[in-house]
Amino acid sequence: MKDAHAFAKQIATELSLREKQAEAAITLLDEGNTIPFIARYRKEMTGEMDENQLRDLQDRLTSLRNLAARREEVQRLIAEQDKLTPELEQAISAAKTLTELDDIYRPYRPKRKTRASVARERGLEPLTKWLTSGQPGDPLQEAATYISEDKGVVTAEDALQGALDIYAEEVADDAKTRTKIRDLTLRKGTVKSVATGKADEETDVYAVYADYEEPVSRIVPHRILAINRGEREDALRVSLGAPADEIVRVLETMHLPKKHTSATEYLKGALEDSYKRLIAPSIEREVRTVLTEKAEEQAIKIFASNLKNLLLQPPIKGKTVLAVDPAYRTGCKVAVIDDTGKVLDIAVTYPTPPLNKTIEAKKIINGLIDKHGVDVIAIGNGTASRETEQFIAELIGEHRRELVYLIVNEAGASVYSASKLAGEEFPELDVAERSAISIGRRLQDPLAELVKIDPKSVGVGQYQHDVSQKRLEEQLTAVVESAVNSVGVDLNTASPSLLSYVSGLSATVAKNVVLYREEVGKFTSRKQLGKVPRLGPKTYQQAVGFLRIAEGKNPLDNTPIHPESYDAAERLLAELGLKVKDVTDPKKRAEVREKLAALDLTAAAEGLGVGVPTLRDIVDALQRPGRDPRDELPPPLFRTDVLKMEDLEAGMVMKGTVRNVVDFGAFVDIGVKQDGLIHISELADRRVRHPMDVLAVGDIVEVKVLGVDLKKGRISLTRKGLKSD
Repeated sequence: MKDAHAFAKQIATELSLREKQAEAAITLLDEGNTIPFIARYRKEMTGEMDENQLRDLQDRLTSLRNLAARREEVQRLIAEQDKLTPELEQAISAAKTLTELDDIYRPYRPKRKTRASVARERGLEPLTKWLTSGQPGDPLQEAATYISEDKGVVTAEDALQGALDIYAEEVADDAKTRTKIRDLTLRKGTVKSVATGKADEETDVYAVYADYEEPVSRIVPHRILAINRGEREDALRVSLGAPADEIVRVLETMHLPKKHTSATEYLKGALEDSYKRLIAPSIEREVRTVLTEKAEEQAIKIFASNLKNLLLQPPIKGKTVLAVDPAYRTGCKVAVIDDTGKVLDIAVTYPTPPLNKTIEAKKIINGLIDKHGVDVIAIGNGTASRETEQFIAELIGEHRRELVYLIVNEAGASVYSASKLAGEEFPELDVAERSAISIGRRLQDPLAELVKIDPKSVGVGQYQHDVSQKRLEEQLTAVVESAVNSVGVDLNTASPSLLSYVSGLSATVAKNVVLYREEVGKFTSRKQLGKVPRLGPKTYQQAVGFLRIAEGKNPLDNTPIHPESYDAAERLLAELGLKVKDVTDPKKRAEVREKLAALDLTAAAEGLGVGVPTLRDIVDALQRPGRDPRDELPPPLFRTDVLKMEDLEAGMVMKGTVRNVVDFGAFVDIGVKQDGLIHISELADRRVRHPMDVLAVGDIVEVKVLGVDLKKGRISLTRKGLKSD
């Protein structure tokens, strides 16, 4: 596009990139390439920009293009009124934000009836100009000359007030004035909240904000979102405090005529009215919008980071899993799943109240364990989880087979179970049985299972329902896409849900891939993708490198090497005296790795006619074919015995799994039903700027119990003074 070069220069400066990098990335994006594809397979063009840099560039590019479109629109709208002056054109061109443009356009925006517009209709604008001209004379005497019963100006006071209303609106619409007051409010204003008295005192989660005030410049994002929610729920009344006296003095400096006249006091009153009646309410809305947008961006950023870490949790491979969806009256649904995710058995047991059929339940579950050779038991953390865990721990203690169990966060499992997708996958099962399968599968392969669930429902967010849902969806989709493509997808086992996140594949094409697989049989070559309906050359180019065929004809099809680089990979191997089949030959593996490790990348890249970054990726893929990056992460914590909240005492040290990271700390699963909180002040012996600087979802951490509040169900933890620091 014609704007690409100008935007590239600005974006390069803002994001600390080289201009050529930014320009190349913009060109690639405009050509319809996906970010995962560009980051992985166009490194030479972009100077090895990573996905985060590319997404930042894409966001900024969108903002700049939106700003350019609005700039053209404002210029056109003012020109249509024959009011576009060279000075205005220059101001519009110089505007760097949408807010600046809106300030410039404000005086020209069509308004509904106002006190000032009525005064203008009554012909009082010349009186306003007289009042601000600094001319001597009595304002009321001058105003008397505008009395006209036909125009509705009955007295001199009416005329004077109308002229002052015009003045007040002109001041309120002045772009420089609004910028000055907005900046002052952001720097010196305060956010205030008071309780409305409509919340339940015992369960009032907004009690801390019942009589609260904090500077706008210092209030942190999660408090903004909490206050906003309290206001929506009518538990809080929120306002913005501003340095009103200072602001009025600024208005006087900017707008009062230099020469003091008998009109000065009237104009001062109008300036105060302008601020209180016209400027303050709109600036308050704007400032609160700015605060909310920043808070939402932070919440979305935290959610996105937590989600990616959750999706990239290591899969439990080669294990048969017995999954339990706990319940009381309706019974615990049980599903046995083999190491490929195939459902082997379904059952219902009643080991929990009110039936307490523990002997019968043990008989059923022991039978399933022996029949299918179960290795791991996965228990959902929902209703009746605690009682079910107690039952399973007891069963494991009695069983002759070596077993372990794990509490699985089942957030979103019920959403998936009731979905159309789950209905298509398991039409013969009820919702709870599908939920048990989902719990087991998300232990075996978190990524493959969690992509079936709306990302907002997976339980790692912070105020995710309080933010812009469109922006949240965009960011979370990008995160899932990034996670899926960084791992790669098995073309012969992936579900349509998983395939739909592969670079370039739409939901329709993903379904077509699965239909082709079902009709023709397993893929044996990446080339077969060209036969899938609606999967054209561009889609093939974007997607193929992220799709794997584990037992295909060409070992390169089980690597992240793009087919466009197959020739280079084959020539490289040939120069080393190797063949492609040697890459997966156990007897040749050591030789392949040794020869590739000794390679001079710069010289080899020049000889092969490829870039060093591309060759580096080829070598890495050839050294570790079929690699799953998740395998390098620590496995989850398995348990054999139950721990109750009542068992916890201050000073106890134990290991736990980080379940969620938020602005004010991290929630850790330590093996009891309730996750414990490590407040940001307890995360380390040193000062921590943000919890994400030291912890991520899925981390295994050593913690010490600070305190337990059984009544409120709260556990306070610390990492201070522990070896992990």
